[in-house]
Amino acid sequence: MVINSPTFVKVVAPRPRADIVIKFKEKYFSAVCALNFTTAFELLIATILSAQCTDDRVNQVTAVLFKKYDTAEKMHKATLAAIEKIIYPTGFYRNKALALKKTSETLIRDFHGIVPNTMEELLTLEGVGRKTANVVLGNYFGIASGIVVDTHVSRLSQRLGLTKQVTPEKIAADLEKKIPQEDWIRFSHWLIAHGRSTCKARKPQCQMCFVFDLCPRNKV
Repeated sequence: MVINSPTFVKVVAPRPRADIVIKFKEKYFSAVCALNFTTAFELLIATILSAQCTDDRVNQVTAVLFKKYDTAEKMHKATLAAIEKIIYPTGFYRNKALALKKTSETLIRDFHGIVPNTMEELLTLEGVGRKTANVVLGNYFGIASGIVVDTHVSRLSQRLGLTKQVTPEKIAADLEKKIPQEDWIRFSHWLIAHGRSTCKARKPQCQMCFVFDLCPRNKV
């Protein structure tokens, strides 16, 4: 008697639904970086200041800061005390002021005062990690070097089932495998906009969410 061997089917985990990306693109197509800037240097400085601070507060501070110090040369010549006084509302002002001075010094010494447009070079600047570098590369130079993960992107990507990771670096790595690279720059803006308007940290407004039908929370 011949006994047929059981057939084993390899189960491949499904990729996140493409319609999630499509819906976000349609809903928040006009979403852009919330930080105010006109040059790469201003965006770099604003992003450094945004650590542990809201974009609205940073914009209030940079409106004053950039009237005096809108280039690496001017920032480098400024005293720490002068910078600290202006950026005090952003928090951690002593560390941030020192970072602004050292970053400006490096820009002048190594890059002729011009903000570089590569990840490797940006990471040589004081106070600049991959997140800050990705913000500058994406929003000023249009280079999709990686997905920026802030608290909104972290929260929403977990809630939507796009990742189970908890650290920004691992969340970004997960998202970059699943989101088309052409959408990397805008994807963060979409999730940030939705996180601020609807999918809030403490009280998500699920009844108003346009992607609730695709959200795992809908199955709970």
